[in-house]
Amino acid sequence: MNDVSDATTTGNGRSFDPAQAAALLNQTTQQARRTFAPGSPLLWSFRAVLVLVAFGSFWLSVRSQQDPYSGPKGWSLAVTFVLVAINIGWSAWANIRAGIGVSGPAQQARRIWIGMMLVVFFLAYAVTSPLYHGGPGHPVWGLYPASAPLMIVAVVAAATAAIRKDWTMTVITLVIGLVTVIAGFGGPVGAWLIMAIGMCVLCLSVAVYKAWQQHRSVVQS
Repeated sequence: MNDVSDATTTGNGRSFDPAQAAALLNQTTQQARRTFAPGSPLLWSFRAVLVLVAFGSFWLSVRSQQDPYSGPKGWSLAVTFVLVAINIGWSAWANIRAGIGVSGPAQQARRIWIGMMLVVFFLAYAVTSPLYHGGPGHPVWGLYPASAPLMIVAVVAAATAAIRKDWTMTVITLVIGLVTVIAGFGGPVGAWLIMAIGMCVLCLSVAVYKAWQQHRSVVQS
């Protein structure tokens, strides 16, 4: 009988030993993680502009308010809705593009995670309406919309991302939670400014990190 070699022959006739197979599997895993990474550098740069303009416009519209506090003006809300709509469309397109040709439990788990986060996000902000109708001058109404919804989303996202061992998203959401906590000490008016600066710095930092990660991948390949 002929000896059975540890090497496997590929379709083009070259040998493919277990070490090479392990290296290929590791490379494929890393590529999959980069594929499902939370956005491109350009997208995160846009998000930096989004949060700076959105929270900044809220701060500009309420900085002269003292008592009672009535919340951001309509023009600032309109600007924010337009930017958020662009972000949602861009993010959805990026996720669809990244998922082309990729399937399996990891992709399904990520879709479930995104869906769950959207539900949590909606519920967190839905509480704003009864708070407003309960009395615009109430201190809770002044502080809750600025930081509490994102704090709730960040806590849930960080916990679930850690369970999924998505450490990049875990760190990002933990920092978001930290920014919201700090913003809570700024009062109804100052919270918007703190959120604008803190979230902008975070998004720019993620954009730089993503650009470095892509550059390193190109160099190593």
